[in-house]
Amino acid sequence: MSSEKATFITIAMLETLRKIGLEDKKAKIYLAALELGETTIIGISRKTGIKRTTVYENMDEMVHLGYIRAVARGKKKHFIAANPGELKTLIRKKELLLDQILPDLLAMNNISEVKPKVWFYEGKKGILEAYEDILNYPKTEVVGWASGEILKMFNWQEAEKYVAKRQRKKIIQTLIMPDDKNSSQFISRDQHHLRRTKVVSAEEYPFKIEINVYANRVSLFSVKDKVAVIMESEPIASAIRMIFKMCWKNIS
Repeated sequence: MSSEKATFITIAMLETLRKIGLEDKKAKIYLAALELGETTIIGISRKTGIKRTTVYENMDEMVHLGYIRAVARGKKKHFIAANPGELKTLIRKKELLLDQILPDLLAMNNISEVKPKVWFYEGKKGILEAYEDILNYPKTEVVGWASGEILKMFNWQEAEKYVAKRQRKKIIQTLIMPDDKNSSQFISRDQHHLRRTKVVSAEEYPFKIEINVYANRVSLFSVKDKVAVIMESEPIASAIRMIFKMCWKNIS
């Protein structure tokens, strides 16, 4: 076998050993011991070019893992690489260990391959940042429940500035809100603001938070708590959008 071909095979074997869990130096030590047969730390060091101290540091763990066997020869300790066929057994042992804790790992994963992403925002600046997330989805529709509470944090001028940005993005709003002191003025601007609004009894439904559903996201705003939350989840957004649709249809 040419030296070039031998080098290619060695590199391929090293790569495979890395893939099954052996670090670079440990893979080189195993191949050297396999090729040398019964050998010593010095022999492996010369074969691999790895410092003797580094070979010593790795050898105890390799013996413990079963990749190398240590044998006493008088006062000296020799080492023998595990038969290549035994590597499959070592891998199966790892699989069995994983099987033992797999139910617990799955439980920790909350029976969900993809968990919803959640972002929290605080204060006036944070709430405005959460509102402006909607602007990242131009030419879409936002549906949800609004309230006049937001005007306790933002004045009409600030609200109009945000609405102008939304209009430029051609984002339509469809909202339900309580019929309170702010609703009449709010609704009077619907046509100009690319918005449709229906009202419900403020006495019966005095909700004080705002909920918006857009794209695959749901945002919640509480002026009283000075906090906003955005969740990214297609199933959650879809479900709340359907709930909104039912509410909208049942309001005369």
